[in-house]
Amino acid sequence: MSEQEIKVPDLGGADEVEIIELLVSEGDTVAEEDPILTVESDKASVELPAPVAGKVIRITVKVGDKVREGDVIGIVAASGGAEAASDQVENDEATQPAPVEQQEKPAASSEDKPAAARKSGGSRQETVRVPQLDGFDNVPVIEINVSEGDTIEVDDPLVTVESDKATMEIPSPFAGKVGKILVSEGDKISEGHELLEMTVEEAGVGGEAEAESAPPAKAEGSEKPEAKSPAAEPAAQPVAATYAPPVPGAKVHAGPAVRKLAREFGADIARIKGSGPKGRILKEDVQAYVKGQLQQTQQGGGAVAAGAGIPGVKLPDFSQFGEIQREGMSRIMAATATNMQRSWLNVPHVTQFDDADITDMEAFRKSQKAAGEKKGVKLTPLPFLLKACAHALAQLPQFNVALDMERKEVVRKQYIHIGIAVDTPNGLMVPVIRDVDKKGLWELAAEAAELAQKARDKQLKPAEMQGACFTITSLGGIGGTAFTPIVNTPEVAILGVSKAAMKPVWDGNAFQPRLMLPLSLSYDHRAVNGADGARFTNLLCEFLGDIRTLLL
Repeated sequence: MSEQEIKVPDLGGADEVEIIELLVSEGDTVAEEDPILTVESDKASVELPAPVAGKVIRITVKVGDKVREGDVIGIVAASGGAEAASDQVENDEATQPAPVEQQEKPAASSEDKPAAARKSGGSRQETVRVPQLDGFDNVPVIEINVSEGDTIEVDDPLVTVESDKATMEIPSPFAGKVGKILVSEGDKISEGHELLEMTVEEAGVGGEAEAESAPPAKAEGSEKPEAKSPAAEPAAQPVAATYAPPVPGAKVHAGPAVRKLAREFGADIARIKGSGPKGRILKEDVQAYVKGQLQQTQQGGGAVAAGAGIPGVKLPDFSQFGEIQREGMSRIMAATATNMQRSWLNVPHVTQFDDADITDMEAFRKSQKAAGEKKGVKLTPLPFLLKACAHALAQLPQFNVALDMERKEVVRKQYIHIGIAVDTPNGLMVPVIRDVDKKGLWELAAEAAELAQKARDKQLKPAEMQGACFTITSLGGIGGTAFTPIVNTPEVAILGVSKAAMKPVWDGNAFQPRLMLPLSLSYDHRAVNGADGARFTNLLCEFLGDIRTLLL
């Protein structure tokens, strides 16, 4: 194995970027292109990848450090030896991530701006396309920052897109007048997608005169375009009321600079009401929110008195009791903690407990061992649970909904996708099996095993963890008699499964040994009442007690 330095790649002209997260530790094994750390400029957050596959020997930076192009951030022992390392050097340009600036602003080629046109001093029509997005694909448009007829400058933001890693503004590569806008909010776009049409002023006498009379370009870091047409409305000012109750699952419209400011203040950006166009959060909104919270605290009120939240827990100095060690949360752990807290605080939980007699089901399952070996598939109890839950969701559709409390609407889903919680060394992952009601036991067994292995190998794609209507979480392989699972909002129910045990069951004449499976159904009491909760577990017990009912 040969050691290779991990260097900061080309940052597209950015002077310094700040490290906001370390994604690996010394001793970790990484694959080529695995993210090493996350840096943030004024425009975007970007993950810097490993140049080669191998073992991380040393990390020479920490969160908060500022780095420049060429800085050494660590050492990796390449698993492919010296030959792989030399190959990597030769192909270094092909493996570097898109520069921070270039991922938002494509360089205009000679074909984009013909020399003859530039000298004419007139105007030309251009179609603005999506530039390189650093590997992201199908990212949703969350905001249109310009209107037809607006006069804009180079680098003025056109649209804002949001991936699972960053929120980015796509800037204008030209100065001119906005024509037809070719995308809408909610559209998913990729590199090369057409955004809008523009009338671009050429360099020349006429172009220079136009530039002198045009509004000034937006200052770097601004969260909304300032170069507007005369008919445009004046810029919105921050409103006095800057607090808004967080809506589960709602997206926050704010740029990277605003999100960074909120993190520095320790403010929950989901609770801040935006005063920008279409509710976009501005820096002034964050500052006003923090100022208001400080005033409430100093006046003896605080968030609790205002009904805005619960008091935080101030930790003591644990080192006074003995030796301690601190380490940062992994991304999965931090995300899980945030989601669990949000769900617990927003969802009124009720848990229904029951026992299902799976004696006959287990006998049938074990009888299929030879068939499973031929198919190369292990038939576990999970496929039976999936089918039983799919049948129950179909018969009791009030469990297959989401609540839109902002609009006071119930969203009824016409599909049945079920998430399966998987315990991995990196934390809890929940891959989703789609159209469970349309698949057989063998197909479900194979798909569940494949997704569980991908979860343990950290190979799940974002799309494979989205869209669930219901979740199953099982502790049967570990033990326990019952527990209270937390609803994974915006779903309204989750099934917890504990370890099956032989119990004496009265059959009317005598006690018979039966294999009983403990079930714990937690549900959102806003969507599901207690009687329906009991009906759901009764159906599960019926289906699992006699699997022939799954065929009816």
